[in-house]
Amino acid sequence: MSTRNDRHLTMDDLVARIEDGTIDTVVVAFTDMQGRLQGKRLHGHYFADHVWDGGKGHGTEGCNYLLAVDVDMNTVDGYTISSWDKGYGDMEFVMDEETIRLVTWHPATAMIQCDLVWPDHTPVVQSPRAILQRQLDRVAAHGWTALSGTELEFIAFDTTYEQAKLDGYRGLVPVNQYNVDYSILGTSRVEPLLRDIRNHMYAAGLEVEGAKGECNFGQHEVGFLYAEAMTTADNHAVYKTAAKEIAAQQGKAITFMAKYDQREGNSCHIHLSLRGADGELVFWKDGARTPLYDHFVAGVLATAADFTLLYAPNINSYKRFADGSFAPTTIAWGLDNRTCAVRLVGHGAGARMENRIPGADVNPYLALAAMLAGGLHGIEHELPLEDELVGNAYTSGRDKVPSTMAAAREVFATSAVARAALGDEVVDHYVNMADVELAAYRAAVTDWELHRGFERL
Repeated sequence: MSTRNDRHLTMDDLVARIEDGTIDTVVVAFTDMQGRLQGKRLHGHYFADHVWDGGKGHGTEGCNYLLAVDVDMNTVDGYTISSWDKGYGDMEFVMDEETIRLVTWHPATAMIQCDLVWPDHTPVVQSPRAILQRQLDRVAAHGWTALSGTELEFIAFDTTYEQAKLDGYRGLVPVNQYNVDYSILGTSRVEPLLRDIRNHMYAAGLEVEGAKGECNFGQHEVGFLYAEAMTTADNHAVYKTAAKEIAAQQGKAITFMAKYDQREGNSCHIHLSLRGADGELVFWKDGARTPLYDHFVAGVLATAADFTLLYAPNINSYKRFADGSFAPTTIAWGLDNRTCAVRLVGHGAGARMENRIPGADVNPYLALAAMLAGGLHGIEHELPLEDELVGNAYTSGRDKVPSTMAAAREVFATSAVARAALGDEVVDHYVNMADVELAAYRAAVTDWELHRGFERL
């Protein structure tokens, strides 16, 4: 069995390390609707002797409510795959042997990421990894592969997660008290954390580029080299969990919320391009963009509103969309123009589109699936690419990104493109996820309301 690189393990490597005592814990995990790793920690010998057993083991499973809960893990109504009436049965974990990696920030631990199937071995089509795979299969049917990279920002605080909760997540002290965008001095103040994240992620099989400061106080970004889209999504999920765990080990807390405060939000710009199956360029020829590239970008723009719910999947996501904030509000494209929703960058082998709509709270599988579905829509219908936006997109008068989750939910629910590309089961599942969040938000009394109205109204 091949591995993604020489830092990943084969199943034989993993079993050998279990037998010699180097590994005693195996994490089997999948990514849930919210983009979080969920699963189990198995004792190494139990994994080797019973779960795997030379490929003849019984595997492992988890309750199907894991794809039908809110962010607090509460069971909620409205999901067809999981309910009290259906008895909350199991899903089986199908281990992807290409994803076996060392978890060096925990002792003697390895991890395997999984797909999900029902007991009859049919796929759970609502799982994020299956949703992305469906679009990658469509890409492959054209003879292409998809390459992507995600840029995740976070804000780090000099407090533990436990103390942050006790403090109501307010008044937390960031690790930097001023704008440290590109500041070497600013990043040196938090280098023990950044260095640990970089080195542990490299050991886990990610291709680490580097780290840099960002604009908000205590805000930083760790960058990774692009890869095939599924690899990027898998790595993204591992990194996001690992960064939180490594921060906690140092007595710090980090947040990937799209908008923590009134300053700059946490973005997740997603870079994407297509290549031929043997690596040849399809987005660039004879020193210029190809019609295929233009059709792809046109499709992403034409479906930007349709798929905003997958780019911005939480109530808080929409607080990030503010004029003059480097977060996009306008559905338009530009050449190296950071005011647009889509920025075209690079040339030749580096030619790619950057989707600036997602925040750091995004589920990478869903966002990449949406971009591919939109791009394929543009290619298959040969959509023309509108003129480049030159100047300030915020004041251009072009169509806007949906500004609320309720608006995005309506467009997604009624989108013929989304239903054709993803399937009714998937669209209805994630519409229900939005309905659950909207109902919870409408029922909440916020601290803003208390401060505004307790005495003065």
